[in-house]
Amino acid sequence: MIYARFFAKARGCLRLRNLLLRQCLAELLGVFVLIVITVSASAQSVTSEGTKGGYMSSALASGISVMVAIHVSGGISGGHLNPAFSLAMCLLSQCPWWKLPIFSTFQILGAFLGSATVYALYYDAIQHYTNGTLTVTGPRETASIFATYPAPYLSLHNGFLDQVLGTGMLLLGILAFIDSRNKNIPKGLEPLAVGLLVLSLSLAMGANCSCAINPARDLGPRLFTYVAGWGPQVFSAGNYWWWVPIVAPMVGSATGTAVYQLCVEFHHPPEEEEEAFTMPANEKVHPGTEKEVDIPIYVVNKYVDTWLDGNSVGNPATEHGKRETAPSP
Repeated sequence: MIYARFFAKARGCLRLRNLLLRQCLAELLGVFVLIVITVSASAQSVTSEGTKGGYMSSALASGISVMVAIHVSGGISGGHLNPAFSLAMCLLSQCPWWKLPIFSTFQILGAFLGSATVYALYYDAIQHYTNGTLTVTGPRETASIFATYPAPYLSLHNGFLDQVLGTGMLLLGILAFIDSRNKNIPKGLEPLAVGLLVLSLSLAMGANCSCAINPARDLGPRLFTYVAGWGPQVFSAGNYWWWVPIVAPMVGSATGTAVYQLCVEFHHPPEEEEEAFTMPANEKVHPGTEKEVDIPIYVVNKYVDTWLDGNSVGNPATEHGKRETAPSP
């Protein structure tokens, strides 16, 4: 009872009524949850040297974290969680352009705070694994727990293509999920569908550079590692790789959005034509009921009884009158 009263008072004092602030807070918390789950899985795998996880467990945690994060923020801000997705919504006029830098800032902040939380959680494990030396390269490097880095064989232009294609596929899938005139996902299952999509992309396109496909997911943790002790090498490693997971996903977002619009969205028939094609004019459909069909009304012959009695000749009106006035036997 005391707790209920306390939370009731706290809600009255702390409740935000400004929609933009609520959306920013939701985006921050959503990305925070995403990073805590995703990076924790990576930290557990690296510091245990593969005995308590591997790439499969990290990819699975990444997909589930996206699902949970969308549930956390989706009803408030739409669950963008990714500057690339925010850009797509702006391109489709579903989000004002002035919100793009604001949402992106809070998404990066949420990723920074999430990384700090994981570092605190796995501080002892990281120190034990590295013998107290935080490095970006080498056999005991731990910077890749937080941010993405290219494989030794990967060139910048190939890595750029990797991120463009991965983010393009992400946006292509999400736009198909939310397209009400396509085979859209039933209401409430969107987070699960997006989580499975992220899982599939991680499993299919993660070998080159860990499939960031989210500028906030990469930049926020990279900034944290810069200030937490890994130093400026987090920006110079991989032939100055750091800008690729920021720029390429934005290009991929615009590309994926354009492809879906050009190949699918633009070719939907006008709504009135679609309704006329799918529902004939003489049919009335009511949700939850059987289909009602207007049956043509024919004139009922009221002299059928007279004809059945064999009186086929004579004035129908007279015969009908006789039948109506004749006394019963």
